[in-house]
Amino acid sequence: MNNYEFWFIIGSQHLYGEEVLEKVKNHGEIMVDELNRTPDIPWPIKFVHVATRPDEITKTIQKANYDENCAGIIAWMHTFSPSKMWIRGLSKLDKPYLHMNTQFNREIPWNEIDMDYMNLNQSAHGDREHGFIGARLKLPRKIVVGYWKDEDFIKKIGNWMRSAIGVMESRSLKVARFGDNMREVAVTEGDKVEAQIKLGWSVNYYPLGDLVKYIDSIEENQVDKLMKEYGEKYELFTDNIESVRYQGRIELGIRKFLEEGKFGAFTTTFEDLYGLDQLPGLAVQRLMEDGYGFGAEGDWQTAALTYIMKTMAKGLDGGTSFMEDYTYHLEKGNELNLGAHMLEVCPTIADGKPKIQVHQLGIGGKEAPARMVFDGKEGNIILVSLVDLCGRMRLIVNEAVAVKPLDNMPNLPVARVLWRPLPNLQTSAEAWILAGGSHHTVLSYPLTADHIRDFAEMVGIEFIHINKDTNIVELKKELLYNDIAWKLNL
Repeated sequence: MNNYEFWFIIGSQHLYGEEVLEKVKNHGEIMVDELNRTPDIPWPIKFVHVATRPDEITKTIQKANYDENCAGIIAWMHTFSPSKMWIRGLSKLDKPYLHMNTQFNREIPWNEIDMDYMNLNQSAHGDREHGFIGARLKLPRKIVVGYWKDEDFIKKIGNWMRSAIGVMESRSLKVARFGDNMREVAVTEGDKVEAQIKLGWSVNYYPLGDLVKYIDSIEENQVDKLMKEYGEKYELFTDNIESVRYQGRIELGIRKFLEEGKFGAFTTTFEDLYGLDQLPGLAVQRLMEDGYGFGAEGDWQTAALTYIMKTMAKGLDGGTSFMEDYTYHLEKGNELNLGAHMLEVCPTIADGKPKIQVHQLGIGGKEAPARMVFDGKEGNIILVSLVDLCGRMRLIVNEAVAVKPLDNMPNLPVARVLWRPLPNLQTSAEAWILAGGSHHTVLSYPLTADHIRDFAEMVGIEFIHINKDTNIVELKKELLYNDIAWKLNL
């Protein structure tokens, strides 16, 4: 991921003379240099050139398409670039695209302004021409407007970059399914072929026997080393050290399997544990902590989405985890939702140092597995679900606020997060159910709905946003209009 970069192209033409073009180039180089020094730009921007002719525009875009390090193009019409020059190139575009509408100088120099200044600084003119061709081509694009040195302007570019990186990683993502999805469950099925066509995911099944061979090959000294790491990073709250060691062996085995196959995400299911002594718990939490995506009960869609969102959030404070809606707190005026899972919640969202505990699991019919137990942090979060609606995919985002538990939960030995969904539990739950959202989600503290919206637009899938302004009547209309639009392929 450190090799990714974003190409910066300035549009212009030869009408204004070479002196103007040289100034345009100089301005672009200064802007790129300063933007690259700001902390809100997570990957480097590379100044490419000032594009003035159809052939060079097309060649640049084709080069970007085939350059594995190029994660997207940022375009800016400093002067006026006749948009017919861009048609052939943009028609071939296969990378995320951001149209930046700004100006090198913040303010108009009222006493000095003349036609030379007007010809040089005309983004208000040139970017509208470029915007038209984007609309005419129905080009998926992000438009950022404002002064290029302002913090909010720069943050929008940085956020878009994260979504673009998600798209790039999505296109080469491999998901390993250890066992099938849970029997008779609807939402974890989905069309794996459509997912590969639309999102690039390669999702395949691997027998547990293949994985067990890797687990059995792990040597005791490798487990010893891992146990030392467990002791340094977490609190060991169990006398059943053998269970913890076995989870360590599972972790090392799965990690080796994933690394050799270059997988970014994986699934397990408690209904397929042949050859294993325990359901992977601590092992899964540790792998998610390192950036792998995961889905329980064979939920490959959520596993892939977890990986992508973790990738998008790299370098940001907070955490991202596989999650499941579990039970409601329906106190009048203080309605809350408790999220958790049997074992597999990522410790990046923990409030404090997680505790490793061993408890019997009521399902799966295996030995008591070790797992990390903790409460989630307070803060703003999003909950994201990807569902397959037979013919299209839908990304659903619900904004929420994670809060401290109202009391201790000494008899609930799992990692858990308590949150207040927006606008409130009743509206958000009704909206979620109307939209077909899954009981499995990806919970993230650092990412926002805008990150997910940009990603959805880049890959061409439907987006539904549940937030403080959600109204059920209007949401029903949105779902109806979306259904019509997608059926008509609009």
